[in-house]
Parts: sequence; C-alpha cells; structure tokens
Amino acid sequence: MAVHLFEARDHAVSYQKYRFSPPEKLQSVIFSYVEEKRVDPIRLVVDVGCGSGQSTRVLAAHFEKVIGTDISEAQIEAARQAASLPNVSYHVCPAEDLPFEDGSVDLITAFTAAHWFDMPKFMKEVDRVLKPHGCVALSTYSADLSMHYKDCSERLTEIFTEIWNLLFEHADERVNLVIAEYKEVFELLPFQDKQRVTQIIDKIPMSISGVIGFIQSFSMYQAFLRINPEAATSLLQKTEQRFLETMGVCSNETQVEVWLKNVCVLACKGP
Repeated sequence: MAVHLFEARDHAVSYQKYRFSPPEKLQSVIFSYVEEKRVDPIRLVVDVGCGSGQSTRVLAAHFEKVIGTDISEAQIEAARQAASLPNVSYHVCPAEDLPFEDGSVDLITAFTAAHWFDMPKFMKEVDRVLKPHGCVALSTYSADLSMHYKDCSERLTEIFTEIWNLLFEHADERVNLVIAEYKEVFELLPFQDKQRVTQIIDKIPMSISGVIGFIQSFSMYQAFLRINPEAATSLLQKTEQRFLETMGVCSNETQVEVWLKNVCVLACKGP
C-alpha cells in the first residue's frame, strides 16, 4: 500500500517553499543517461510523486510534454498555483495506478518519492506504461548531508546530524530505503539494463531559515509535530539558534552551503 504522509495543506505549502529542485549534477546524470539510451524523441515524461512540482518544472524545460502526478490533492494544488511552463500539467492519482495507456510514456521519474510507493505494484505500472526503449529514473538524497560555513562546518554538520537522528525516531519504516541508498529499489526494477549511481554530490546555497524550513518539510518532523506540536516547534527554534550561535551571526538569512549526496537508480526497458 502507498503511504499517505504529505496530504495536509500546511505540509504542501512547506514543500513548495523549502524543497529545492533537483540539483544540477543529479540532472546531468539523468539527462545524460536518457540521451544515451533514447532511440526516438522524448515526447511524454511522467514525474511520479511530484509533490509541489519543483522537479516537474525542471523536466519541462528539457522535454516536449511533462505530466506531474501525486496522490495528494494539496500537493497538486500547490504545484498548480506555482508559475509553470505551458507544456506542464498535473494529475492527482496513486503511483500504482497511472492514468496512461500501455506503452505510451518515454520517461518516468520520481524525485525523493519512490520509497513511499507500493514498490512491487509501482514497478509493474512502470513496465506497463513505458514504451520499448523507455527510461526510468528514481532518485533520492541520502541522509549524508553536511553544512559548510567558514571554520564551523564540522560543528554545523554535527548539529544537523543530531537533529536528523532525533527525528528519525518518528520516521516511517520506508525511510530505511533511503538510508540503504535505494539498493532495494534497484533490485526491484524489472529491466535488465539498469544501474545505480551513488555519490552524486551537489553543493546548494541555502539560508539558515531555509535549512530550518527544509527540516520542517521532512515527513518525520511532520510526524513529530502531530504527536507533540509544542516540542516540535521548540526543536526548530532551538536548532536555528544553535546554528546562528555556532556561526557567530544574528540573521537567519545568513547563507551556508549544503552538500547534498544524491542516489539515482536508472533503467531502460528493452525493445
């Protein structure tokens, strides 16, 4: 069964504001693979579990037609309200029941989403809707994140890791797929031509308020928030203060560099 964790309107707003688009090196890995494998022009891309549409809009700049799908009406509403390109559209539907004809899709993507799907059912759906020679790219950032600012990078990273570990007590078991860097996702792909790329490191400029918002968008933070709103809110406030004190600054708009490691599973359907 698919997991329903991102359907609250406030969570969708948080996603739209604080989740970033697929970073450049990850994009490069995916686009290079698709270019290498494609036989015909890429006409239809389906971005599954698109959330508030950051990844869908990136794809639309490169391909003829892109459709973002998500099980959450609130997430799709947030995606539709954002500025977008004319070749983008959105549908509310489960990842395991895509509204596309057999053999009609050139590329299927899922960014930081596939671990929430019912994996066996989703893989069958991928096989059904992909054209011969069609590609699939399923990616996630890992828990291996570091923060960089002058000479206090190590301490900032320690604080972030401490908060991650604390929040992980509230994580759904499917987050373990992320911790394992999508090894099981790779194994379940039904195509022989496949690969798993790790160590895709992107360096993302982000304000301290952005880092806090990023943490706020985590499913495990949202779970903590539902259980104990006061403690969850206090945790974010104290974490922000710890970051600022460590950096010796007052403004939460001070920029740091977040080094994010992505993992990507890529596959091409046979003829």
